[in-house]
Amino acid sequence: MEGTRFQNVVWVSEIPSTNTALLELARKGGDEGEVLIADLQTQGRGRRGRVWMAPPGTSLMMSVLLRPPSDSVPVHSASLITSALAVAAVNAVRETTTVKLGIKWPNDLVVDSPTDAPAGLGYLKVAGILTETLIVDSAISALVVGMGLNTGWGPVPPELEQVATSLDVLAGSSVDRPNLAHKILQNFENKYSDLLQPWGSETLLEEIRYHSSTLGRRVRVHLDHSQETRVLEGRAVDLTKSGELVIETDKGDLQTISVADVEHLRFDAR
Repeated sequence: MEGTRFQNVVWVSEIPSTNTALLELARKGGDEGEVLIADLQTQGRGRRGRVWMAPPGTSLMMSVLLRPPSDSVPVHSASLITSALAVAAVNAVRETTTVKLGIKWPNDLVVDSPTDAPAGLGYLKVAGILTETLIVDSAISALVVGMGLNTGWGPVPPELEQVATSLDVLAGSSVDRPNLAHKILQNFENKYSDLLQPWGSETLLEEIRYHSSTLGRRVRVHLDHSQETRVLEGRAVDLTKSGELVIETDKGDLQTISVADVEHLRFDAR
């Protein structure tokens, strides 16, 4: 793509996983800027090994290979690249469809649920982002950030009506996936380039705060500690410089969350 580092964009009809393919390419010395897009993933996955499946041609499934300078993106800040793609995608979707998505911490793009059904989550998921890193000598050697974005579901399957939706449903019209992919990559070039600057992380964090659907909400956080899961409830109040979530618990103390599943609570009263 002209004007970006994404000079080799490959679009395939079917692949097990775009992230897995680019991670393998990275191990073999693949260059930064490789992009792989698929109509169908047979072994797509999300965070914590969850399966990500979509019928052929109904989602934009795209992964990007990056090699960020270690002095610009240390290992503990790798999640900011996830956030950079999230902001790029939110802006691209707004520019191409007028649909306004929010960023649910740490890696989902959502819209508020239009119903108050008891079984609902308070939001509907439209996209998920998964970032995987190759670490060498305590630094990021390569990073692959991938996204599955629902674009053309048509009628939402009944079993998913309370948890997910698609851009075509929200926009009331079909979505041009190649055009959307092009716009996302253009925006991502800008956000990633900015992130590599000394001032980049704070600028990005301000954008994440602006688009966040989690900050200001009461949340339930599920923390994994070996074989035990601990649950924490409170209000999401801020993000750290590394993109971690800061929770003000019901006891009044502040807790910093780096990795967890976060549930938005539907009612704001304690």
